Amino acid sequence: MSTLELIYHSTVRSVRKTHGNAFFALINNILQAVIFVMAFYLMFSVLGLRGAKLRGDFLLYMMSGIFLFLTHIKALGAVVGAEGPSSPMMQHAPMNTVISVAAAALGSLYIQVLSVTVILFTYHVAVTPFEIAEPIPAFGMLLLSWFTGVSIGLVLLAIKPWFPAFVEIFTTIYQRANMIASGKMFVANSLPSFMLTMFDWNPLFHAIDQCRGFTFVNYFPRNSSYEYPLIVGVTLLVIGMMGEFYTRQYASKSWDARR
Repeated sequence: MSTLELIYHSTVRSVRKTHGNAFFALINNILQAVIFVMAFYLMFSVLGLRGAKLRGDFLLYMMSGIFLFLTHIKALGAVVGAEGPSSPMMQHAPMNTVISVAAAALGSLYIQVLSVTVILFTYHVAVTPFEIAEPIPAFGMLLLSWFTGVSIGLVLLAIKPWFPAFVEIFTTIYQRANMIASGKMFVANSLPSFMLTMFDWNPLFHAIDQCRGFTFVNYFPRNSSYEYPLIVGVTLLVIGMMGEFYTRQYASKSWDARR
């Protein structure tokens, strides 16, 4: 119970440190998601690609990809940026890296879920009513994209003290590459087999495609599965925990000077 209490207070701290006011921290995140949606909406409208997608609410189609993409990369960034074993916070006896990682991950999830809820509610009430075919499994895919982001972030956090420059560069490249590799701008069923192999390595690609299968009643994903990102996430989580435990044994204040 004391550990859960520490995680709770650390989560509140991780949410509040993005902005002095928690309300403005949420508003900033909502505006980022809205800007993403509108930018891609305008791009698809200008290029005339709206009709090439699945039948249903086009904005809901865009949001189903963008929400999972943002949740994934925000979780990864939060975990990579979590306080490591050489942080001054670790000088306090009850505090440890498990609590800091859990707090960063849960803080990221809290902000993203709240932002998604506010945006979807506003869109449903103020713009047009919509219906999600299977809302609970669709939300499960959002959690799966968060989980895979946490797992990848934990692996990077474990090797960050040893190769700080590499981790920083790789994190940036991975987040930028997922703008395309996540598949949020197209559906897997429409891809030819030679293009499918370019994307099906990515667990986020599978999560987004499965989410659209649960969101739209007339879309049945044939080229993706939810088992793959779940297996990848669990595997990377175990590797990351082992790596973090090993790294913690060699914690040194000199690590901070290398960053």
